[in-house]
Amino acid sequence: MKDKYTRLKRAKKIRGKISLSGKHRLTVFKSDRHLYTQIFSPDGKVITSANTLEKGVLKKGSSSNLEIAKQIGKLIAERAIKKDIKEVAFDRSGFIYHGRVKALAESAREAGLKF
Repeated sequence: MKDKYTRLKRAKKIRGKISLSGKHRLTVFKSDRHLYTQIFSPDGKVITSANTLEKGVLKKGSSSNLEIAKQIGKLIAERAIKKDIKEVAFDRSGFIYHGRVKALAESAREAGLKF
């Protein structure tokens, strides 16, 4: 329970700084099995999203968690660029920047998003 509390405390601090910037926000949420991303406009509306529950993203037993995170990062970047969003603020929702979160961020940068 303490871990969740500290993560949410970090997330609140990060979101406060992002809201002052006025940029679009790329959020990441990870559970034990799945990874979810969304891009919010500065006024809080969801513009686009990508997650591992979508058809064709998660293939049974064929990919590691890091490879799937890279696919999701590339997918969200392509969808954002299609909607004419090239620069976002990265909101990792209080998760530590390593593993799946880091792989997602790096692949989104490689696909053309700037943050």
